[in-house]
Amino acid sequence: MLTWKEVINFSVKGNPTPDQRVEKTESEWKSQLTPEQFRITRLKGTERPHSGALCSIHEAGKYNCVCCNTPLFDSTIKFESGTGWPSFTQPIKENAIKYERDTAFGMVRVEVMCNTCDAHLGHVFPDGPKPSGLRYCINSESMKLEQEFSNEQ
Repeated sequence: MLTWKEVINFSVKGNPTPDQRVEKTESEWKSQLTPEQFRITRLKGTERPHSGALCSIHEAGKYNCVCCNTPLFDSTIKFESGTGWPSFTQPIKENAIKYERDTAFGMVRVEVMCNTCDAHLGHVFPDGPKPSGLRYCINSESMKLEQEFSNEQ
């Protein structure tokens, strides 16, 4: 389980190696993504709180990067943070997320990105629930839910 100390170390000393890399030109990303997805993932935008489709969804599944389909988060670690963005306590794998220090807007935060394609996802904060204490605050537009369906009928 990742801790805040490890997140800070990644943001300062370097990130874990991803399983693979996906790199495309700006025009390739633009042709694949909606304008809002492009603004958020490629231009480091943020959606308005409580506006994202994935905020209130709680079905079982995996939340994958909208750009490269890399699994990022599992529905079992999603929680209601009250912030207006989907929130998670841990990534699906330690090397799924890339961390960078963000000093924009006069704040010091840790930006989180897809470690496979560098898509901006959101930020991580040390005010989440136990046991990790982490809150990954993620833009809905940066992810897609791959639902898990039961074989029972």
